[in-house]
Amino acid sequence: MSDEEILGQVALGYSAFIDRNRAVTATRLTVFPLKPDAVLDAAQLLSAVASVWPPEGGRVSLNVTSESLLQDLLRSAPSHNLMVEVPAFMAADPVNTESIVALHAHGTTLLIKGRPLKELPREVLPCFKQSIIDLADDRRIAQVASSAPAGVTRNIPHVLAGIHSVADMDGAFDRGAVAVLGWPIGDEVTVRPKGARERSAPIDLQTVVELMSQVDREEPVERLENTLKRDPSLGFKVLRYINSPAFGLSVEISSFSHAVMLLGYQRLKRWLALLLATASKEPNMRAAMFASVRRGLLMEELARHNGDQEMRNELFICGVFSLLDRLFQQPLAELLRTIPVPQRVHDTLIDGTGPYAPYFKLVQAIESESLYDFRESAEALMMDVREINQAELRALAAAADLD
Repeated sequence: MSDEEILGQVALGYSAFIDRNRAVTATRLTVFPLKPDAVLDAAQLLSAVASVWPPEGGRVSLNVTSESLLQDLLRSAPSHNLMVEVPAFMAADPVNTESIVALHAHGTTLLIKGRPLKELPREVLPCFKQSIIDLADDRRIAQVASSAPAGVTRNIPHVLAGIHSVADMDGAFDRGAVAVLGWPIGDEVTVRPKGARERSAPIDLQTVVELMSQVDREEPVERLENTLKRDPSLGFKVLRYINSPAFGLSVEISSFSHAVMLLGYQRLKRWLALLLATASKEPNMRAAMFASVRRGLLMEELARHNGDQEMRNELFICGVFSLLDRLFQQPLAELLRTIPVPQRVHDTLIDGTGPYAPYFKLVQAIESESLYDFRESAEALMMDVREINQAELRALAAAADLD
């Protein structure tokens, strides 16, 4: 079944579903109707979702903001790797009881979103695995004693949504959340903390930075291989990325020299950038690494039809490097003095200017799951919503191949 029609009728946003171990366990896909009265097809939505998360693939939580589309979805039979979020007011409405009970019996994981203002139907109570509470509404922050009426989901595990920083995430888990939704990547690091001394980078990071500089200068392969020998595990990581389905090669790359010969220096640079952005060993940075990969792939995909290969490679690096300051707790301007990046990437990340800035703003709008910002950014790029959604799904599918 074609999903072309629905991809022109909705805006898609995504965020990370993170457990107490700080691992990203699923993606939350938010679906906004562009027109409130639009008739949307749940089967087409499931077809589009299956292109990224097939039944045997990773997990995704569907946050559908159209009541009619969600009711249609509740009457469908999604694959078992799909979770469905149901707003509390719909869960409390008896008109939806039969569909919720049947979907639960089908084996679909159901999450109740928000706090019910009245008692839920008795049959519905056992159908929800977890409740989703927005950070702004979390009564535990103010340590208010529970006064929820009978039937309200205080007795099931809760997930805290609207997480924007590591502090938000840590606080949510301290207050008993089993998972969080959002991007705990915080504000950019613009000043080194007072009294903090510059830390030397781990050997693998030093090696990646040196390799990027050598690739930028197009030094002989023998020199690159000598640098790579300092960290044997790095060579394995390079080949794993390059041979992943996301790269789309028809032959297997067997060595670093083979990679240079087949790909050339410019295409190789992007995968070294990816290694740099995913090298952190800090558990709290897993979501930032998850976001970096998707930013790079999405920025590249957004220019698939209106940019040349050089532009697409630079957009990829721009997205991947956009969170380096969080990952290494150093101001980005300092980091980019030691890492070779194209001028257009530097202008975007440091000054917020240049031809790539509108692409970066669109990616941030998609991550923030903001329909207003999505519309504004799409208009600035003069891109069709269908084209943006298709690029987003391609990027998410490619990222899943890399995970």
